[in-house]
Amino acid sequence: MKLTLLDTGAGNLHSLGRALESCGAAVAVETDARRCLDAQALVLPGVGAFAPAAERLAPVRADLAQALRDGLPCLAICLGLQLLLTASEEGPGEGLSVLPGRVQRLRARRVPHMGWNAVEGEDRLLALSGLTTAYYAHSYLCVLTDMGAVRAVSEHESVRIPALVRTARTVGVQFHPEKSGPAGRRFLAAVLEELRP
Repeated sequence: MKLTLLDTGAGNLHSLGRALESCGAAVAVETDARRCLDAQALVLPGVGAFAPAAERLAPVRADLAQALRDGLPCLAICLGLQLLLTASEEGPGEGLSVLPGRVQRLRARRVPHMGWNAVEGEDRLLALSGLTTAYYAHSYLCVLTDMGAVRAVSEHESVRIPALVRTARTVGVQFHPEKSGPAGRRFLAAVLEELRP
């Protein structure tokens, strides 16, 4: 399976790329968002800030959003998940609005939410991978208009965080599966198998 990993201008793509390759994928890093429209499957990575990432997506925002709604397979991680929403408190710029909602700063004493946390939900990807805890590193969370898209949650200081979200053929996670040990790798493998054309 060939994956297009969009370089949103921040973060270390190396560990994510290696993790995806270890699951049998061929990974091509792409800096031009326009080329993502022809992807066999897309990965929107985590790490970084909303505004510069949204700016990178701006030239193809409408077309990419429509492609995702029409079933372009996509894995969106952390910031990648947040880019699926409409806007963010973190900074200016428009998200893809594939998931109606807004990204808000995590209202907790300890921010960022960093480290291991339980993931609770019934999604088949969790069952296949055995993933019950995952690694987080974020200061913002997704507040969705339709919570029906949320398949799993984590809790940080009584704040419920959408951990796993689905829409069309897009799987979005707030946690970092590439940093979540063997179960995280199994989760990635299960996602890739599901997104395979």
